[in-house]
Amino acid sequence: MIEKVVIANRGEIALRIQRACRSLGIRTVALHSEADRDAKYVRLADESVCIGPAPAAKSYLNIPAVISAAEVTDAVAIHPGYGFLSENADFAERVEQSGFIFIGPRPETIRLMGDKISAIRAMKKAGIPCVPGSDGPIDSDEKRTLQLSAQIGYPILIKASGGGGGKGMRVVHSEAALLGAISLTRAEAKAAFNNDAVYLEKYLENPRHIEFQVLADEHGNVIHLGERDCSLQRRHQKVVEESPAPGISDKTRQRIGERCAEACRKIRYRGAGTFEFLYENGEFYFIEMNTRVQVEHAVTEMVTGIDIVQQQLLIASGEKLAYKQKDVVQRGHAIECRINAEDPRTFMPSPGRITQYHPPGGPGIRVDSHIYNNCVVPPYYDSMIAKVIAHGDTREMAMARLRIALSEMVIDGIKTNIPLHQYLFGDTSVQAGGVNIHYLERRLGP
Repeated sequence: MIEKVVIANRGEIALRIQRACRSLGIRTVALHSEADRDAKYVRLADESVCIGPAPAAKSYLNIPAVISAAEVTDAVAIHPGYGFLSENADFAERVEQSGFIFIGPRPETIRLMGDKISAIRAMKKAGIPCVPGSDGPIDSDEKRTLQLSAQIGYPILIKASGGGGGKGMRVVHSEAALLGAISLTRAEAKAAFNNDAVYLEKYLENPRHIEFQVLADEHGNVIHLGERDCSLQRRHQKVVEESPAPGISDKTRQRIGERCAEACRKIRYRGAGTFEFLYENGEFYFIEMNTRVQVEHAVTEMVTGIDIVQQQLLIASGEKLAYKQKDVVQRGHAIECRINAEDPRTFMPSPGRITQYHPPGGPGIRVDSHIYNNCVVPPYYDSMIAKVIAHGDTREMAMARLRIALSEMVIDGIKTNIPLHQYLFGDTSVQAGGVNIHYLERRLGP
């Protein structure tokens, strides 16, 4: 078993990883910026190291500082959490070259799945359904591009090969606008990702976003933990997630889940991962794979009873999965709300001091958060400060418990999006389930 882990992240995921480590008797080293010196996870860690000033580029994204911290604390492994360096293949490579265990996939796997074009090619070889498109990057031959686009059919989505998180994408509705949009997307992709390769996909008009969680060990054992529906999004950022996805049959779940597991075997995947799909008219279309733990992993944990972060640690220790696919059973329903420090109407960030904090409780309620009374939410990082997860025997029960939890939750001193979540769960379409990825933005308006 790994003896000591450096947690190369912050916020609620740093505390979540710390709890999983403590449950296995693993010592923890919390890395933090100067802005996070008084964070809860820093106080609770066995050791802590300040790795730089507040800006992430000088601290949480500073690879030499992270590895140096692991060296001076005699750690064995580094857990990257999500965001920051979690899907940086160069970082994973540096970690392993420095003699540490990277708690995640192999660097070459991260690199393969991090490039959208190579990921799609790998998934097609593995039998995973993909969105109709250019089957690779488009070149400078404008005539060929126009012909290809006509075959795919408008509207078309131009996507940057190195993009992610909703960045590097542009929808085109006509041939007249295509070439100019491609040129603009190339320039943006070069500036944002240092990679101007773009490809084309059929733009699905009203899809849902459904993803499958997988776990794979070093010994070729792979299981899937079912699916999550993450269709309530704003600007391609998830707001609410739930498991299982409304309207997906057990037969479909097993069929797609098994394909994901088989794909993992073919690419020699290791650790926790998530296959993300667009789902429309009964068909699944692969869009990308996240080679890390997801923000929304908690809903899957609530319905399966499997601790995903703990499994990451065990896999990294070289152990075989303790579960077979037949052991994975979804019980009940779970829904998660992301609580952000932001104005619920304008969505402007709202950093500052929390003067009063009271988390909700009761049957089936879980709160993942690093905040506490009188703590300061810094302005330098992502605005998410908590996740509220409700579990119930039915979707209706989970939703009822979530409404109660939101009404009990108190966060004073800053603005939060709790009112937005209360509004959403009073919406009849959200209550019915199965809304598409455009629903929330259309509901909120410009």
